[in-house]
Amino acid sequence: MKNVFFSEQLDVTGHKCPVPVLRVRRRLERMPVGGTLKVLATDPMTLIDIPHFCQENNYNILKMTEDEDILYFLINKTGE
Repeated sequence: MKNVFFSEQLDVTGHKCPVPVLRVRRRLERMPVGGTLKVLATDPMTLIDIPHFCQENNYNILKMTEDEDILYFLINKTGE
């Protein structure tokens, strides 16, 4: 996920469910509308949990990728 603009980055590598989603939620709550959060994770469940969380809370996943066992999510905080 090179050359992609993001406002903040959150590294939850090494953490298992539900910690990654809880930390993503907390960080997005503090961010301004229009901000973009880059998340790094290693728990395979985040491939299900983070998209589900975003869908339920009206956040946009701009990109999901995997590189060398690290999952990357780019999430945009939209207006509520």
